[in-house]
Amino acid sequence: MPRSHPRLRRAAVALATLPLLALGAGQALAAPAPHPATGTTGQAPASRVAVLEDEVARTLAIALADPALRERLRGVAEAPAALAPLAAAVPGAAAARLAGTTARADRDIAAAKGLGADLGPLLRVQLADASMSGALAAGAAPLVATAATSDRARTLRAYDGTGRVHELATATVPRRPVYLVDLDSAKALTAGIAVLQRELTARGVSPAAGAQAGGQAAAAGWWGTKITSVRVNDDEEPWFKGAAEMFALVSGFGQDGKVRVDSVAMPYLQYDGTTYYPNQILVNWSSYKYNLADVVLMEDDGDTNYLALAQAVAAVLLTIADQGAYIPLVNAVLAALPESWWVDDPDYVESWYTLARTSSGRLNGARGNGWMTVEPYFVSQL
Repeated sequence: MPRSHPRLRRAAVALATLPLLALGAGQALAAPAPHPATGTTGQAPASRVAVLEDEVARTLAIALADPALRERLRGVAEAPAALAPLAAAVPGAAAARLAGTTARADRDIAAAKGLGADLGPLLRVQLADASMSGALAAGAAPLVATAATSDRARTLRAYDGTGRVHELATATVPRRPVYLVDLDSAKALTAGIAVLQRELTARGVSPAAGAQAGGQAAAAGWWGTKITSVRVNDDEEPWFKGAAEMFALVSGFGQDGKVRVDSVAMPYLQYDGTTYYPNQILVNWSSYKYNLADVVLMEDDGDTNYLALAQAVAAVLLTIADQGAYIPLVNAVLAALPESWWVDDPDYVESWYTLARTSSGRLNGARGNGWMTVEPYFVSQL
């Protein structure tokens, strides 16, 4: 992955200054590993997803003794490839073991993220940095690693062809080629948003789109808020991080007077320091009772459990009653998750309070970590 595209850092917000931000989605089901999956200094205990990624990385490193597999992997220097089908297409016992181990890890990771066990390939492999391709072509023996779970890690755990561990400095790109095993977060995000919306709806926090008062359901269409541009500002991240996968939780009071949350996938929002122009509908105002809503921007850090996230958010928001006036819900959403989920790098990125149907122009986030420009947009019926 090019160094010119640093990943959006998972926001590190101090609880001392923002006591309500107890957010670190997905780590509720992250059982402590018998040993750290990444072996980095100062990291939290490894999650279930990290342990599985680490197991596959070590298996791949040993399997690379097979010349046919090494040759096949040279084709994934530019773009990540799903590892299980790649290994399954290579003849030989080593590739078969790798394919089996990876397929099992894919199923276990999907289950750990609340996505079911039949999502298909999730783990990918690619060369960590394009600058390593020369050494790889010259015959240098590659290492295999997974990205550290902490953005502040000083070392990265990698394996050689014998399964021996190497500690790589995260501050500089290694001269030796390194393959990275990581998660197809875009695929997981798409499935996760579907789970999130389904579970919120089932728990009465996000009613079906048709559950509106007659006066609001205009026959000719409905008013929405459209994002014309958006940007998240943060520090540059190290060479071993790829693109982020972002989503927003839009909250307010529905037409029935109950709190509702709508999840909005934002897969294009991958890198900090980059302005995106999605022209994406963020809010459908026909679903809301008041002319105000709140937005919380989050990142899937790989361990995000969408089922648990929906359950936690619903449990808190269902206790909030409509009192005849708009009540900001950002803090309630952020406080919905147990403090135990806030382990190292939280998923919370930015938030916007009191977004109105008439809001237009640039809106700075509450944390000062990003902004978006919006405009009212009328969606007409055909």
